[in-house]
Amino acid sequence: MRVLVTGWFSFLHGEATAGDVGAAETVCAALRSAGIAHDVAWSPVFRPEGLDLDEAQGRDYSDLVFVCGPLGGEQPRELHRRFPHCRRVAVGVSVVGPQDPAYLGFHAVLPRDGTGSPSQRDLAHGAPPGRPLPVVGVCAAPGQPEYGASGAHERIHGALGGWLVTKDCARLPLDTRLDSTDWEHCADPAQFDALVRRTDLVVTTRLHGLVLALRNGVPALAVDPVVAGAKVAAQGRAWDWPVLTVPGPGREPDAASLDRWWDWCLTEGVREAALRATEPVSPLADRLVAELGRGSSRTGQG
Repeated sequence: MRVLVTGWFSFLHGEATAGDVGAAETVCAALRSAGIAHDVAWSPVFRPEGLDLDEAQGRDYSDLVFVCGPLGGEQPRELHRRFPHCRRVAVGVSVVGPQDPAYLGFHAVLPRDGTGSPSQRDLAHGAPPGRPLPVVGVCAAPGQPEYGASGAHERIHGALGGWLVTKDCARLPLDTRLDSTDWEHCADPAQFDALVRRTDLVVTTRLHGLVLALRNGVPALAVDPVVAGAKVAAQGRAWDWPVLTVPGPGREPDAASLDRWWDWCLTEGVREAALRATEPVSPLADRLVAELGRGSSRTGQG
């Protein structure tokens, strides 16, 4: 017996979700425990290094298992044509239509719902425990035309994005823009603080991404998106916090430097950020009050 495990994550035009892939991991764990040899077919878009359906079609499988998701439509039907010699079983699926050829083509269907029988718990709940990973907030500055030709935002964000997908972490987009009418944004600074405190690291090209990370005792991997550095680098100096800058036009942060500061932020940087959270606030507010007092005094004398 050799089983091919498939799902919506197997199709070129399918979709890989955490739930579907987690359900497949549950099934694979059960097959391993039973000593049943198996492979998983992956979309070449999602995992180009993995086994895809075209390659799997040329191998000798006794059984095909389709895991999770709705059981209907052309792509699941195609499995019956590709693997006619296999015993085909669907498990943990939602039955959309019992007359759909996608449903009828399976020799057995073990559904989670959609048949009138009592619903079963989804398979994703049984996936093996995940490895511990850092939660990384990502806070990107918008385009800042005031910096003219020195602004390298698009190039630097492109380099950061390409580098971030190589890091084994849970990424959380952070937008400092507040909006009380849009659930995708925080409505006030306290809500944003609550998000930041739940991260282990903030990667940011935005001044307030750096400041609000340190305010909450979270290390920030800060990159100034302006050539040679501007306000992000200046804020790093004010807080005695390292900020990466690119020295000239056409340059971008190199992966080795980013990796080095990543490691520092998740080790020594944790203690350093905690210290910054306890340091005195900016003296500028007090200077403003003093300045207003002087102006009021001069006005009174007049």
